[in-house]
Amino acid sequence: MFTGIITELGEVVRLAPGGDSAVLTVRTPGADEPPGHGASIAVNGVCLTVVGQRQTEDGREIDFDVMAETLNRSVIGDLSAGARVNLERAARVDGRLDGHIVQGHVDGTAAVLERRPGDGWESFRFSLPAELARYVAEKGSIAVDGVSLTVTAVGSDWFEVGLIPETLRATVLGGKAVGGSVNLEVDVLAKYTERLLQFARPGGGES
Repeated sequence: MFTGIITELGEVVRLAPGGDSAVLTVRTPGADEPPGHGASIAVNGVCLTVVGQRQTEDGREIDFDVMAETLNRSVIGDLSAGARVNLERAARVDGRLDGHIVQGHVDGTAAVLERRPGDGWESFRFSLPAELARYVAEKGSIAVDGVSLTVTAVGSDWFEVGLIPETLRATVLGGKAVGGSVNLEVDVLAKYTERLLQFARPGGGES
């Protein structure tokens, strides 16, 4: 589990395809304690497993296996060498939940439709896939490229969030141009609520 609070920016070294999967290698500054083999790290909001790592002169290179489902459901497959990515290690159970509950299970992708500067902040408008619209509510939580954000406005096929200067500086969202793609993860509580209501209705659930 994650919280959507980005702790580090990494740089893609390579994305090496292999059939219907790939190996993603990301370079980090390497100042923190090395992650254990098999540890979970969210890369642009996608929960990936550490399968290898090595120390280099430029930092630490970490390898992740990426399966077909991840390539199809997220924008990980569009990454190329030199791209910056948001990184967050799995949350500790004895730590503070500063963002919201983020699983690292991306539900879909969206495009940046508009950026509007404000007084000390900036408003972003993103497209909203039809199959995810029912899970997004004004003042609710959403993870965009793994960043925990509050929805400030929502329409039938779009939603908006406000980003403070620290978020623009410390995450890849500050460098996103109009037309750029991002990963989306809606609030897991909304998905479970919908599932429970399906079973509460007469004839609900599965046979």
